[in-house]
This record gives sequence, C-alpha cells and structure tokens, in this order.
Amino acid sequence: MTTAKEVLLEKDGVLLEAKGLSAWYGAAQILFDVSLDVRRGEVVALMGRNGAGKSTTLKALIGMLDKRRGSVSFLGRDISKSEPHHAARMGLGFVPEDRRIFTDLTVTENLEVGRQAPRRWPDGSEAPVWTPERLFKLFPNLGEMPGRPGGRMSGGEQQMLTVARTLMGNPYLVLLDEPSEGVAPVIVEQMVHMILELKAQGVSILLSEQNMHFAELVSDRAYVLEKGQIRYEGAMADLAGNDEVRRAYLSV
Repeated sequence: MTTAKEVLLEKDGVLLEAKGLSAWYGAAQILFDVSLDVRRGEVVALMGRNGAGKSTTLKALIGMLDKRRGSVSFLGRDISKSEPHHAARMGLGFVPEDRRIFTDLTVTENLEVGRQAPRRWPDGSEAPVWTPERLFKLFPNLGEMPGRPGGRMSGGEQQMLTVARTLMGNPYLVLLDEPSEGVAPVIVEQMVHMILELKAQGVSILLSEQNMHFAELVSDRAYVLEKGQIRYEGAMADLAGNDEVRRAYLSV
C-alpha cells in the first residue's frame, strides 16, 4: 500500500483520488460513480452546466454530505468516512461558492479563524506557508481594508477573503467552487493571477467552473460532468479544441 510519504515525495504523485463516488441529497441521487484524481502541483477543472453536480462533487469529496458511497483518499489516506474538519486538518482546503465569511468580523479576524500551523513535505522541505502579509500582496484589495467587517465588502472582495482564509490553513490542495461566478471582470482577472501563483507555489487545485475561458487560462486537465456523471476527461487544451464535447455538455 502506498503511504502518504511516498505519495508526497513523488513530484507528480496523486494527492486526491475518488473512485466510484456517488452522493445523495435526501432520496435524490446527484452523483453516479464519479472517479477523478488531482496530482501534486496541478490545476484540474471540474466543468459542466448549472446543476451538473460540480458543487456536490466538491462537497462529497470533503465530507459535507451525509449520504455518499465510494472511496475518497487524500495523501494516501482514506477519508471516505471523515468529517470536513478532519480533512481540513490534513491540508485539504475548501472554498465554497456561497463564501461563508463571518460578516461581523474584520478581514484580519476572518483570516485568523483559518490559521493552521505550517506544513512540510516528507522530505523536510517547507510546503507553502501563508501569512496575512503574504496574502495582502496576493490580494491587494484586502490589504487596503484589514479592519473592514466582512459584511461591508463587495461580493468579489468577499470571494477573495474566502480564498485567503482557506489559504491560512496552509493547504496542500484546495477545492475551489465557482470562483468566477457573479464577480466583476477585474476580480476574475485577480482570481486567474491567484490560481497561477498558487500553482507556482506548489498548491494543487480542483476547480469547479463553467466559464470555459477562465478554466482554459489556469487548468492543466479537465473533467466534464453531466447529470452527475463524468462524460469527458483529458488535457484542458484538448477540451478547448473539442467542439463536439463543448456543444454537448457545456453550451447553454
């Protein structure tokens, strides 16, 4: 059996893997035998129309759904039965679409809520370490308002804050749900820069997205969901050039 140490020592080792993942909301089945993986240092796009099951997949991976079936492993360890906070302590970050910031807390206080200890790769080298000061350089808008309550920020600024708060946990991998949805173009540009910077620092990302242009700018590989099933997987460049698949599963 591959150990977490062996997984992390491999430059392109699989950090997160799901096999045969199914999930339900009450009696309604939303996911059907979804299998995917994310390797160290890559950005993977999970694409599909509204209602395809993208957000449900991310929630199922981190353990936010009561009813799920199949296997999920992170760093070589089974997290199929784990609670979300257990996965977070292991270094699996989650940025929800609905943000969930603390509106009464300031930017700085929201960041402190997410703080975890620095992490190291098994070879002793440091994993990416995030501090408020470093995050303010990555998100200059936040650096201009450290004392502002979360409830007095725009939607795009709240989105940035949610990402920054997750990074305070020093994750190895981030589940990022619809970062370009409903925010201004200038914020979308900053999100692209942020994702590329995270990748450069060695952070892996599984990105739920339906904006093809956005996904193409940042992603290495892609999975396409339709009605809770994986219909396509391959290199992002191949998906961008495949008109038939894009018309069938991504066109509105």
